[in-house]
Amino acid sequence: MQHSRKKKIKTKQFFISNKFSIIIPALNEGKNLRLIVEKIYYHLKNFNFEIIVIDDNSNDGSKTILHYLKKKYLNLNFVIRKKKPDLSKSVIEGFEKSKYASILVMDADMQHNPVYLPKMVTLFFSSNKDFVIGTRDFNKKLGLSFIRKNLSNIVIIFINLILGFRTKDPMSGFFMFKKKIYKKNKKKLFGKGFKILFDLLYSANELKIEDLFIKFDNRKNNSSKMSLKILFLLIQSISCKFFQNKFNWKYVCSF
Repeated sequence: MQHSRKKKIKTKQFFISNKFSIIIPALNEGKNLRLIVEKIYYHLKNFNFEIIVIDDNSNDGSKTILHYLKKKYLNLNFVIRKKKPDLSKSVIEGFEKSKYASILVMDADMQHNPVYLPKMVTLFFSSNKDFVIGTRDFNKKLGLSFIRKNLSNIVIIFINLILGFRTKDPMSGFFMFKKKIYKKNKKKLFGKGFKILFDLLYSANELKIEDLFIKFDNRKNNSSKMSLKILFLLIQSISCKFFQNKFNWKYVCSF
């Protein structure tokens, strides 16, 4: 009985002492914002965290929903970013505004299921990894079109060939990491486009990384923001990382 009580106290202390920031970039995700936030609070009810939503000046009524959520949840804040929409820049703004040393990044479109959050957070703090990555299993059914799935597979193989293997899913948008990695390497970031994890991973060295396999769900209430422009930025960022790593050009990718 006493052992059980001590274990409960230790577990509670673990939840309280390990604080982290959740960064959620959003663009026209008004129909999902309330759902994703409520699910985060449900699954992380014992944890100590803040949420920062960075909204890229949505035109679908997201601002009204964010004001409602801020009143309901005291540790939720949001930023309406008035500049040109860009997921990486939004996430970086979230990094700068976050108050904790550990950061978790996830999308607002419900493809990153909050049910995985307790496991991801617990694994991150108990293992002392630099990154824990919500990794998609491309051998299973994913919430991606046939073209998107195969394109992602090809890009990942290409990244591994020219830059070296670091994770099974460097294109994931669902991950947790130590903020100090961003601070130390931010001048080397490409800093634009849709793949901030890739940018962080290949701007730093000697990282301890853990893959956490997740079921990548179908997008809810919105459509993909993928475009030829985004694809071009990805190719450009991979090229920059190649020159950075091959020739030690420290700031060639600066944004």
